[in-house]
Amino acid sequence: MQRREFIKKVLTYSSGLILPAQTTFLNAKIPLVRQSSTVVIARLAQQMHKADTQQMAGLLDNAMMALFNRDDPVSAWRLVIRPGERVGLKVNCLAGRGSTHTQLVEHIAERLQQAGIKTTDIVIWDRFNRDLEDGGFTIRDSGNRIRCYGNDSVGFEYDLQVFGSAASRISKIVTRQCDAIINLPLLKDHSIAGITCSLKNMFGSIHNPNKFHLHSGDPYIADVNRYPALYGKIRLHICDALEAQYQGGPSFMPHWRWVYNGLLVTTDPVALDYTGWQIIEKKRKEAGLPSLKEEKRQPTYIATAA
Repeated sequence: MQRREFIKKVLTYSSGLILPAQTTFLNAKIPLVRQSSTVVIARLAQQMHKADTQQMAGLLDNAMMALFNRDDPVSAWRLVIRPGERVGLKVNCLAGRGSTHTQLVEHIAERLQQAGIKTTDIVIWDRFNRDLEDGGFTIRDSGNRIRCYGNDSVGFEYDLQVFGSAASRISKIVTRQCDAIINLPLLKDHSIAGITCSLKNMFGSIHNPNKFHLHSGDPYIADVNRYPALYGKIRLHICDALEAQYQGGPSFMPHWRWVYNGLLVTTDPVALDYTGWQIIEKKRKEAGLPSLKEEKRQPTYIATAA
């Protein structure tokens, strides 16, 4: 059977940031989609118990330069987006306090502008305005500034997108306001789907995510990500794993969270989700918990999406 080879770890020292030294490739028993995919795992050398904007910025910049083999972060971003494009930043604010860090999103928006994207062509979004506010974001829908609002502000297209076993109406933010999407998921356990990371984060773009949790989301999570309106727009995945959760998700459960101090960056959501799954399984084992397979919620949708 062919296998993906996709984890690249790089050594970089800058402003006290360390990315692991050796280059390691992990074989996953998943059919090959691309010849190879790279996931950069960037971690802080020391634990960051409180959000630090400068540390997050340095960590992301190093990860972007490593992923795209560039000497400065702005040139790396120019390989992802083009001036004149409208860019959506899909955050995850379902769990309130356990949301995509606002400081990380602000730095991404700053780099996008430096790479040639207009301020008014950037939109931060998730399912609902209240989710964004609970996650620390400010709703902004007018003026000469970055916009930020939920699907409930603009609604969904009337016509269904269909792929495989899934059919949904897509947020007008995706269809009418984005040429490119940067996916900003979290790394969390999910009580039904096993984990929630990059692929499942796109459920925040459709009107009926509640319909697609049968059989641990397989094949529905994979199928949603192949909707024509979504597929091809998602340029980059930056997983906020500064804190991660290995049990009790997707709700915020502080006693099952741990400080991972990392970002996982890639252009391949399948490689990212497999990598994140292994990180969660390792932590579950350390905590004395059964594997997701033993709990009958192994994220088989990852292989389906490959």
